[in-house]
Amino acid sequence: MSVTATTSQSLDQPAATPLAAEIARIYGTPAVVIDLDIVEANIARLQAACDAAGVANRPHIKTHKSPVLARLQVEAGARGITCQKLGEAEVMADGGLDDILISYNILGEEKLGRLGALQRRVRMIVAADNPVTISGLPRAAEIAGRDLEVVIECDTGRKRAGVETPGEAVELAKMVAASPGLRFAGFLMYPPENGWERTQTFLDTANAGLHDAGLKADIVSTGGSPNIPNIGKLKGATEHRAGTSIFNDRMQVAAGVATLENCALNVYATVVSRAAPERGILDAGSKTLTSDVGGLDGHGLILEYPRARIAQFAEEHGFLDLSGTNERPVVGEVVRIVPNHVCVVVNMVDRLITVRGDKLVGELPVAARGKLT
Repeated sequence: MSVTATTSQSLDQPAATPLAAEIARIYGTPAVVIDLDIVEANIARLQAACDAAGVANRPHIKTHKSPVLARLQVEAGARGITCQKLGEAEVMADGGLDDILISYNILGEEKLGRLGALQRRVRMIVAADNPVTISGLPRAAEIAGRDLEVVIECDTGRKRAGVETPGEAVELAKMVAASPGLRFAGFLMYPPENGWERTQTFLDTANAGLHDAGLKADIVSTGGSPNIPNIGKLKGATEHRAGTSIFNDRMQVAAGVATLENCALNVYATVVSRAAPERGILDAGSKTLTSDVGGLDGHGLILEYPRARIAQFAEEHGFLDLSGTNERPVVGEVVRIVPNHVCVVVNMVDRLITVRGDKLVGELPVAARGKLT
């Protein structure tokens, strides 16, 4: 649909698709919508990649934050799940999930008490990359009344968390093994997409050090949706953690590991202003789509107008730059946006609207939303 170069706006309302009109009528916009058919296909695709490589699937729930979707992943064949924060793990355990890895350092008496309570209920594995973290973990094991499994987080080039040398990894493994109530379980890694040879050298050296210390890494966990094409490349890896792949987003498309057809989540937004020919305003701003650009141009892809740019945000305003397209939306039109980074979008809302194709199904609570501790 195009508009002429005038600041006036037709009073004719645009013809919305039946699904968009139904969602806007029932829920209003902005609305965060997932297609369950695509979700299930994405779950199956990741599981198949892990199965083909002989690596267990331990999906990261940080993207969807839903025990319902986590159970779908386990039912499809996942060994267990990964959480980034203790609060997420508590929600997942309450939702019936077991075998939970927390890929984050846990510090402080309050958190250790909660970890111990969780360990009494379900199998927990935690990551650590420093002596301070490890020295606190026996308290959680004491509360639980049983041993706690610990993996050492290793950095092989991403420069986030993790020890930087195999020697450090071995020394921490020995510290875990010598601590009451703790069991050294293995290594946790998040290799850069181009860093798998370096990661192999790190792992081989660390394993040699473990052997000399009489220890063994039963778990070697790799991670990342952008690394799905690399699953199986690390000799000795036992499992992979991927989160974003359940929904996918514009960043995954740009990385070449997904297509727009694999993107299960769209933000439905309404054009609320067209004050000039080459600009407009959406009712989705930084409180919906977030300001995480992810290195991309603009703040999301509008499926109906792929040449339009969401150029900037206010909290409740998405600023449209329409100078690059002759096809331009009108006031009242509902559009679908593929966000740049889907994980942060999900954490902005209390519920996901669920559809299958062009049929509205219902809604799904984002149960672990905001669980930052």
